[in-house]
Amino acid sequence: MAGPTSNYQGSAHALASDQKPAGEAKQAKVIVTMPAYNAAKTLIKTFEEIDKGIVSEIILVDDCSQDDTVAIGGTLDIKVIRHPHNVGYGGNQKTCYLEALRDGADVVIMLHPDYQYDPRKVPDMVAPILAGEADIVLGSRFLGGGALKGGMPMYKFIANRFLTTAQNLVLGTNLSEFHTGYRAYSRKFLEKVPFLRNSIQFVFDAEILCQAVYFGFKISEIPVETRYFPEASSINFWNSVKYGLGVLGALGKYWLAKNGVAGNPLFRP
Repeated sequence: MAGPTSNYQGSAHALASDQKPAGEAKQAKVIVTMPAYNAAKTLIKTFEEIDKGIVSEIILVDDCSQDDTVAIGGTLDIKVIRHPHNVGYGGNQKTCYLEALRDGADVVIMLHPDYQYDPRKVPDMVAPILAGEADIVLGSRFLGGGALKGGMPMYKFIANRFLTTAQNLVLGTNLSEFHTGYRAYSRKFLEKVPFLRNSIQFVFDAEILCQAVYFGFKISEIPVETRYFPEASSINFWNSVKYGLGVLGALGKYWLAKNGVAGNPLFRP
């Protein structure tokens, strides 16, 4: 099911291109994608706080929600796509990114419609990409110490620290966290990296960052605050365990491919 496509006129070239004469420089098209599942209670608030002067289009992909997410999305100035069956978080992202690329995005943002991440940070998320300083921007809950302050459960905090440390060691990076759901990608990155081969589950997020390092893309971070409340989506303990094991598995695949021990489709152009 598809609703109206957003048709905002705001520019996104270096966050403000009104100093440029018409036709002198191509304005970047920034598209926000929202992978949704049962987000009816928080969708409107998330939508309202997105800076429409920066964002050209908003795409919501509903993963067969059991609530009124699609109906509410249809009342907003966004494109709504509904999966006829549930395919998982990673599968939802694949639809998000393909649709954004099809609509001509230069920068694609993933913002959860559950209002856990601050939509007002969108300009900060896109700025490093528009400036040519990064191919990926991660909204980190650990820069500035906002994770526990925002209500992150302690077991998630500990697991995040352990996994992030392991990922930095294996990938040779120095990121404050790898597990944020607030991300921005350049078009060049999404066209180069074979993300369609990734998992349809939560470990998609870890796999795509392994691919980013493998293919030599630049990753940047900005601090973001998060909110943990009943309506915010969050995987349960056992799914968190499965996710953690999946992250370690993704690191193993990366190491084997990087060192020429065993190839893997995730790291094949």
